[in-house]
Amino acid sequence: MIFNDRTTPLSLLETRRSGKPRDLVAPGPDMDQLHAMIAIASRTPDHGKLFPWRFVIVPDDARAALAAKLGEIVMAEKADAGPRDVEAAAQFATQSPALVVVLSKPVHGHKVPVWEQELSAGAACMNLLHAAHAMGFVGGWLTGWASYSDAVRDLFGAAPEKIAGFMFIGTPARDLEERPRPLLSEIVQVWSVGD
Repeated sequence: MIFNDRTTPLSLLETRRSGKPRDLVAPGPDMDQLHAMIAIASRTPDHGKLFPWRFVIVPDDARAALAAKLGEIVMAEKADAGPRDVEAAAQFATQSPALVVVLSKPVHGHKVPVWEQELSAGAACMNLLHAAHAMGFVGGWLTGWASYSDAVRDLFGAAPEKIAGFMFIGTPARDLEERPRPLLSEIVQVWSVGD
């Protein structure tokens, strides 16, 4: 079933596409729009009402500083790092008009398993992408080496937090490509007692 009217909730879900952060350009969301997106993103399943995630907005005037820090970290963490790695780290930090870092912030020792709390953080990331799309922007969710670096994580928080994703938001510079989607017959099974 295809919902071509983008004003309906189902069509918004059906038409959302990720954009490559390097291809996202201005205009991007302003601070009020980012706060509105985050308010929507926080309306995610959260067993125990733990809020096991948080959002860090990296404003435009701080992106160059983030680029410098990522360059220092990549040089410290990768034995064979060189100028190209520093350049790639700078490009990563400064691509697209807006950047929100989502952190998974599990509450250890709670009856709600950490795995469920981490799933909630992933759902918050997905809701942020949906909110960006509903407001007329495009988002791209990246991880990569920076998401798994404790030193990078420490720029935004502290253990046991983990970076769930770098969420880049802006306007696409080119048409978004549709990616291959699986056939339902490949991903859906109807369970029965005999299975």
